[in-house]
Formats: sequence, structure tokens, C-alpha cells
Amino acid sequence: MHASDSDTDRESRSGSGDGNSNGNGDSGASAPVPAPAPPRTRAAARRSDSTRAAILHAARERFASDGYERATIRAIARDAKIDPSMVMRYYGTKEGLFAAAVAIDLELPDLSALPRHEVGQALARHFLAMWEENEVLTALLRVAATSRAGAERTQDIFRDQVLPVARQVCPDPEQVPARAALVSSQLLGLALTRYVLCFPPAAELAREEIVAWLGPTLQRYLTAPHPGPPDRPGRPGRPG
Repeated sequence: MHASDSDTDRESRSGSGDGNSNGNGDSGASAPVPAPAPPRTRAAARRSDSTRAAILHAARERFASDGYERATIRAIARDAKIDPSMVMRYYGTKEGLFAAAVAIDLELPDLSALPRHEVGQALARHFLAMWEENEVLTALLRVAATSRAGAERTQDIFRDQVLPVARQVCPDPEQVPARAALVSSQLLGLALTRYVLCFPPAAELAREEIVAWLGPTLQRYLTAPHPGPPDRPGRPGRPG
């Protein structure tokens, strides 16, 4: 009898059986560890990601082929092999879908950290890597060529992201918008001929060969003195 009582006392003091003691006499001090997400939830998340990717891919293709105005949610859903209600569930409207389909971060490097004479080649090399590794950029260019909405979206992306880069190295703040536009014209022109129209000579050039050709042009646009007309005061070439 005494042994049984003693055992019960020891069990009560040790907290075994109630699961609330932390071993120091404190009850409930440690928070429960959250259980991992059940396999069903993880599978649902994977299905959701897969559905979104299918919708965005179909949207880029449809916007590029039909233009923004003629592309429809129904056609995009058919291409993605899902019900149109799923497109609306994820993106709400065609405007929301379009914005998501062409949302692009150009991931431009900090040119101010580079030696000044290297910025052109660094920018050319970065863009080539982006275009060859990110199919969304090519899709955006195709949409821009067929749709006013796509063209405006492309303008917004390059204005918002290339302007700050040009501002880092441009010698005259007043020239930043024009120089950024010239840089964009070279980059978009190359992308159009190499990745969209696929001109054989442009498509067949090695990446470093393109960098060697394009880098000095971007460098000149970004950092060279303004050429200016000869008769404009304050510009090089004005007769003395």
C-alpha cells in the first residue's frame, strides 16, 4: 500500500501522464510546436501555383497573338484548359490578368558601383542574360508590337527602371530622359531582331560578340558628352 502511494506521489511530482510540466515544476510554460502542413494542403498549393502559371502563359500567348483588345478571358481559359471562372478567381479582371502577365522586374545592376568605362558592357551583358533566361520579356515585346496596352506597359517598365540607371551615370541630369530612351531603343531593337523576329545574323551571334558591339554604343549614350548641333550654344562643335 505504502509503495503504491509512494509511486503515485513520485508520478504526480514528475508530471508524467499529464503532459503539462516542463521538468522545472512549471506547468504549460512551453508553447506547442505547430504541426507541419498536411500533405493535402501542400498538394493544393502546388495545384494553385500550376494553375496560375498555366493562366499567365496562356495570357501572354493570347495577348501577343490577338492584342489586348481582342483577347478574351474565355479564349485564355480555353488555352489554359481551365474554366473561365478560375481566371476571374485568381485575377479578377482582364486588366488585372494583363498586369500580372507582363509584370517584369528588369533587375538592373547598380552601375554607380562600376568603373565608369565599364557601364555599357555591363548593361549589355545583363540584358542579354535576362532575355535568354526570362521568356516573359520576349512575350512582353510581342504584346507591345501588337497592342497599344502592351506598348504602354513596355514604356512604363523601361521608363521606371531604365531612367534611374541612366541617372546614376549620366553627366547632365537634364539629358537623363533622352539618354534612357536611346538606351532602351538599342536594347529593344536587339531583342526584337534576335528573339522575336529571329533574324538569322542577329540570332546566331554569340553573346559576348553582341556585348562587344552593343556595349560601346550603350556607353556612349550613357556617359559621352552631348554631341549637340554645331549652332547650339554650350554644345561641342560650335564655331569659335
